[in-house]
Amino acid sequence: MSDDETIARANQKMGKAVEVIQREFASVRTGRATTVLLDSIKVEAYGSTVPLVQVASLSAPEPRLLVVQPWDQTLLPEVEKAIQKSDLGLTPANDGTVIRLPVPQLTEERRKDLVRLVKRVAEEGRVAVRNVRRDSNEELKKREKAKEISEDENRRLAQQVQDLTDEHIKEVDSTLADKEKEIMEI
Repeated sequence: MSDDETIARANQKMGKAVEVIQREFASVRTGRATTVLLDSIKVEAYGSTVPLVQVASLSAPEPRLLVVQPWDQTLLPEVEKAIQKSDLGLTPANDGTVIRLPVPQLTEERRKDLVRLVKRVAEEGRVAVRNVRRDSNEELKKREKAKEISEDENRRLAQQVQDLTDEHIKEVDSTLADKEKEIMEI
């Protein structure tokens, strides 16, 4: 494997770790309505379980309101049941054609709990990035032992891997800071 491939693979794996964190953060409720909150909901429809986005249009017309409009009105009770069974803590209001989901204001205690949660997720992401660094460095050491690369080349590549690590951890930290700010915003 070439030096460039080693660095590119490390960069790709670290990037995926950061993407996972960003997806996790997007699903954390912040008191502001966003359709991402409903991504995990599955609905019994047409004899199988399907994601809510496949049977309804989702919108957030106001900062504290989500609207779910099933394309097939006969699915309205199933959609409502799926939302109630979810762990979102939202109470659906069914008017016969659409389901409105008011997103309640978060309490100060709940905000602090959410901040602790996102900090834990961010730390898991940092650990994942560091694990990629460790694996890459081990691969470089093996290549040096096998005389595929020189000691100087190993140091240079290890420094590139460290630079990538620093860059991705900085990205995790800035994403965390943005999410914390969003959660604590009233």
